[in-house]
Amino acid sequence: MAEILAIKPAAVDGPVVAQLDRGVLRLTLANPPANALSLAVMATLTAELERAKADKAVRVIVLSAAGKVFCAGHDLKEMTARRADADHGKTFFAETFAACATLMQAIVRHPVPVIAEVDGLATAAGLQLVASCDLAIASHEATFCTPGVNIGLFCS
Repeated sequence: MAEILAIKPAAVDGPVVAQLDRGVLRLTLANPPANALSLAVMATLTAELERAKADKAVRVIVLSAAGKVFCAGHDLKEMTARRADADHGKTFFAETFAACATLMQAIVRHPVPVIAEVDGLATAAGLQLVASCDLAIASHEATFCTPGVNIGLFCS
């Protein structure tokens, strides 16, 4: 029987679901419809990766997603809303990109293999998430793109 791990008491219904079963820690993005990398999603993923380092029962980590989109990148609604801040979002953007870099480094430096299980769209920072993993397994429905390069960006 699978053991469900709660990231925090409120995380059971949160944007990431963690499930440990026979050494496989599955972290499922559950932030529909786009499974966007909001600040909360990135913080939760980073915290769960850190927690897994200390858990000797974790032998491999699988990143997956609920729905038809693996991850559409940063949460543009969240970022756009912060344009109303006094600094037009500058502080929030810096915090968001720092959190993104921390998450990607947590994946790259993790002591156990991290595998992306992609069944849908992975774009922008979602593609960066996949590229940070040790291995990616893609279904026939998986698609990958970096539309930001058309305007001089990589992840957005």
